[in-house]
Amino acid sequence: MANNNKAVQVLASSTLAFTICFAIWMMFAVLGIPIKKTLGLNETQFGLLAAMPVLSGSLVRVPLGIWCDRYGGRIVFFLLMLATVMPIYLIGKASAYWQFLTLGLFVGLAGGSFSVGTPYVARWFPKERRGLAMGIFGAGNSGSALTKFVAPAIITAYGWQMLPTVYALAMLLTAVLFWCFSATDPGHQSGAGVPFAQQMAVLKDRRVWRYCQYYSVVFGGYVGLALWMTKYYVAEYGFDLRLAALLAACFSLPGGVLRALGGWISDRYGAYQVTWWVMWVCWVCFFLLSYPPTSMIIKTVNGDMYLQLALTPWMFTGLLFVVGTAMAIGKASVFKFIGDDFSDNIGAVSGVVGLAGGLGGFVLPIMFGALVDLTGVRSSAFMLLYGAVCVSLVWMHYSFKPEAGAMATADAARANAIAVPAAAA
Repeated sequence: MANNNKAVQVLASSTLAFTICFAIWMMFAVLGIPIKKTLGLNETQFGLLAAMPVLSGSLVRVPLGIWCDRYGGRIVFFLLMLATVMPIYLIGKASAYWQFLTLGLFVGLAGGSFSVGTPYVARWFPKERRGLAMGIFGAGNSGSALTKFVAPAIITAYGWQMLPTVYALAMLLTAVLFWCFSATDPGHQSGAGVPFAQQMAVLKDRRVWRYCQYYSVVFGGYVGLALWMTKYYVAEYGFDLRLAALLAACFSLPGGVLRALGGWISDRYGAYQVTWWVMWVCWVCFFLLSYPPTSMIIKTVNGDMYLQLALTPWMFTGLLFVVGTAMAIGKASVFKFIGDDFSDNIGAVSGVVGLAGGLGGFVLPIMFGALVDLTGVRSSAFMLLYGAVCVSLVWMHYSFKPEAGAMATADAARANAIAVPAAAA
């Protein structure tokens, strides 16, 4: 009972810490809008600014996952949060574009907290409860929605320079609370003395690459849209910053909170079935979201008929809510795969898979901005995601088809082995 209570305490403190880290990691989704106006940035430059923290947060995930295996998640998580406090604060003092980009790289370290917290939390729970535990921790993705609720109010009341100061204090306080309420179990340290090259031997396993591909869609797509949607509402529908951020939170909030539900569903129905249906739901929604506002003239027997096709803000937001829910479940199901297949090397594998997802989140906002600058069509962002999901569905189908055939053959052989003695009897 005492050990179970400690596991719950670790889960709660880690989830709180990850929520704050994720909120800060996504800060440029809102903060970048007044900075864009101040500096006169184009869409591509804004995309790079918003994505810069995602780049560093992705690149550090592999070493952080390995260090978590080697030194323990508690100390690595704590030091990581402390390392970001000063860069967060200095953003409020920056004035040039290159300064924001540079500081964004250091702030992005907060995004690496995922590959620390995931193995740290997972090892406190038995395998049959691991999917739910990792899902609850992963619900810290809702920090993206937290930023959309808090940041516009602070910016409107005190100016954008105040937001980094508030976030720096929040990170420092969270680090202290995490250290006070978390715990250490030396038995969870599995990487001590293991060379880096040996830990990276997991890259030879094709399952790791498969999970990287899935996660680059469900997590990379989530991060990319979370960074882009506030700006999209402002530009496409003419909403002010507070309303745009509130509506964007209709995507970010379920995309984070419902990850715990995804963990439970994955435990119950299996990671493959859940991930497969997540991809199909995203495919349908992205098809609808990618259709740009269109005016048509239809020739009829009674003359010309003028037809306008466009998603209203409420239809658009409803589809985003469905996508956010699907991605939340998908993020949990992918890590259920990892927890089941690599229970002895979760840190390194989660770091690699998290890197792939994070790099997807880095590239997408830049590509969104570049596509808008090139085509002038804002929904081109969803066209890109629609194509990515198409590729993912095809790859997933052909990845598991041979395995499904092998499993069916093995099941048939076992059935025959049982039937033959029975017939002889």
